[in-house]
Amino acid sequence: MNYRHIYHAGNFADVLKHAVLARIIRYAKNKEKAFRVLDTHAGIGLYDLSSEEAQKTGEWRDGIGRLLKAELPAPVAELLEPYLSAIRELNPTGAIKLYPGSPKLARMLFRPQDRLSAMELHPEDYHRLHNLFEGDFQVRATQLDGWLALGAHLPPKEKRGVILVDPPFEEEGEYGRLVSGLTNAYRRFAGGTYCLWYPIKKGAPIKAFHEELQALDIPKMLCTELTVRSDRETTGLTGSGLVIVNPPFTLKDELHTMLPVLKSVLAQDRFASQRAFWLHGE
Repeated sequence: MNYRHIYHAGNFADVLKHAVLARIIRYAKNKEKAFRVLDTHAGIGLYDLSSEEAQKTGEWRDGIGRLLKAELPAPVAELLEPYLSAIRELNPTGAIKLYPGSPKLARMLFRPQDRLSAMELHPEDYHRLHNLFEGDFQVRATQLDGWLALGAHLPPKEKRGVILVDPPFEEEGEYGRLVSGLTNAYRRFAGGTYCLWYPIKKGAPIKAFHEELQALDIPKMLCTELTVRSDRETTGLTGSGLVIVNPPFTLKDELHTMLPVLKSVLAQDRFASQRAFWLHGE
C-alpha cells in the first residue's frame, strides 16, 4: 500500500507500456463491436508532473520528456500517434504538465460504445480516480484488489476485452502472481487480450518467469522488453517488459519498428537494449 505511481509517472517504463496499450486499443477499434478495458491497478488516472512528488524524482524527464522532444521517423511517429496525441491534448500549450495514466489514456482513445473498469485498492488513490471519472457513464471505478478483479470481472459482458495487469511489485512473489493471475483469468476469458507489465532490474527472475509462462497452455504470447541502462551499478529499475496474450497480429512488426527508436531516444548508457519475441506462437 506504500507504492505511489506519481513518483514514476511518465518514466521510460510508462512510455513502453502506454505506447503498446495505445496500439492494442487502436487495433481493437477496427471492429465496430464494443470492447471493455479492465485496468487492475489503475492508480489515480491522471498525474501532475509539476507536483512535489513528480519533481522529487523527475523520472518523467528521461521518459516522456525526451520522447516529446525527439525528431521521430515518420513510421514511428505514426505508430506513436494515438499515445502522443492524447498527451498533447492534455497539454495544449506545449509544455508538459499532465500525464495520463493507463485508465485516462484508454478513456481518451475510446469510441462512445467502449467501456472501462478501473480497479484501485489504495484509499486515497481510489478517491482521486473516482473523482476523475465521476459522471462518466463509460467508466466504472472500483476500490478493489486488482488481483481479485481477474476473477470477479471476467469475462466482460461485451465479450471483447483488453486486460492490463500492472502491479506495483512491492511484495515478494509478484512475478509468480502474474503467472497464476493470468492462468485463472485466461480460464475464464480465453479470448481477451492481456497485457502484463513487469520490472527489469538486477536479480529479477526474468528467465524463470518466462519459462513459467511458456509452460502454460496459451497458444499466442508475445513479449517485449526495453532496458535503458546497465544494472551493474544500481539495484533500481533498469528496464521493463510486457507480455501480451492474444496480441494484435500487427503488433510484433510494429514493435520492431518502434523499439529501436525508443531505445535510441530513452537510452541512459551504451548498455540500453530492446527486443520483441514470441514466448508462444508464431
